[in-house]
Amino acid sequence: MNPILTSIVLLIMSNVFMTFAWYAHLKELNTAPWFIAAIISWLVAFLEYMFQVPANRIGYTVMSIGQLKIIQEIITLSVFVPFAFFYLKEPLKLDYLWAGLCMLGAVYFMFRDKIA
Repeated sequence: MNPILTSIVLLIMSNVFMTFAWYAHLKELNTAPWFIAAIISWLVAFLEYMFQVPANRIGYTVMSIGQLKIIQEIITLSVFVPFAFFYLKEPLKLDYLWAGLCMLGAVYFMFRDKIA
């Protein structure tokens, strides 16, 4: 499989776990002591690392660290927005769109040597 595509798929899986590790406790464990939420979040984050580490190692064979990082940020926003809307019931705001457009600009600058 293409290393860029493999890296992206693994980063998507990684981000799903990390988003749950960072934010799901706000809904599911909001009455539990913070240290219980932290331990459970850490266990979920372990799964995130099982996808993130190979994703970065594979991606780094064909992309610069800056390119890999901006792809990670795009994926993070792409996972976070549906999570916030569907899971946490947060309202959608145009700010997500503006942030996404700014990030597309960042993608252009990080990949412009490969585009031109």
